[in-house]
Amino acid sequence: MGALCVLAASVLWGTTGTAATFAPDVGPLAIGAVAMGLGGLLQALVAAPQIARHAARLRAQRGTVLLGAVAVAVYPLAFYSSMHLAGVAVGTVVSLGTAPLASALIERFMDRRRLTRRWMLAAALGLLGTVLLCVAEAAGGGGPSSVADTLLGVSLGLVAAATYALYSWAAHRLITREIPSRAAMGSVFGLGGLLLLPVLLATGAPLIDSWSNAAVGTYMALVPMFAGYVLFGWGLAHVPASTATTLTLLEPAVAAVLAVLVVGERLPTTGWTGIALVIACLAVLTSPPGATRRRGRVPGQAAGDDAAREDLVRPGA
Repeated sequence: MGALCVLAASVLWGTTGTAATFAPDVGPLAIGAVAMGLGGLLQALVAAPQIARHAARLRAQRGTVLLGAVAVAVYPLAFYSSMHLAGVAVGTVVSLGTAPLASALIERFMDRRRLTRRWMLAAALGLLGTVLLCVAEAAGGGGPSSVADTLLGVSLGLVAAATYALYSWAAHRLITREIPSRAAMGSVFGLGGLLLLPVLLATGAPLIDSWSNAAVGTYMALVPMFAGYVLFGWGLAHVPASTATTLTLLEPAVAAVLAVLVVGERLPTTGWTGIALVIACLAVLTSPPGATRRRGRVPGQAAGDDAAREDLVRPGA
């Protein structure tokens, strides 16, 4: 059930690139600030009773809450700026394709979680799929405006990947410390939303220049960010952050399909192959962990691998 919640969130997030095309006059900082800023504040408002009820536990974990909030504030600014500078394909692939690796490394050093064979196989399939999507979309959409913009965009994409992995880890850690997912997500995203308000005030004027711009901003805040992260929080209560961030590799695949169906872009065979690999990645991650045992252990497989598989889908301590 946790994996399904994360996948549903990924589908909602995959609509953000297409939605942003309906407000071309709104800059990437404003899009990021309105999406995560207002979406985060709305999460905090809805979760206010739970936050108040668990205030003592949240104060005891204030370092984790603050770390997650800062990551929430930095992520959308880096993510949308990366797409603006390097292109939607490159920005999305770098930001989301490297996030599972960043998440696994964070869990490895912070929680001493092992990198299982199953996760590495899924991550390899997902990364290869997103790279093929990047190549396909870049070939169809023309080259970047300059090498400097591309390099800066890629660098910001890596920042987005790291901060995405970091706030996912922070939220998961709070949940495993017996703080309900709604209170954990509401506190982290609410504080992150407060940090984004100055950016929104400084850059958000184009959002009220037309009804279409305002509609895009409202949609981004309510649907992908608010509803999407509520689902993501529920998912984090049942799967590790590294698994959750790998499952969200569905997002660039959804974004590519919407670009073909809604925006009118063409996706060559390479792109569809990438989507198939992303789906294969999700199949590996969501298959029952005991399936291999029921079929019989593969010759040469270590006995500890079964425990590692179950550790992959169990919340960490």
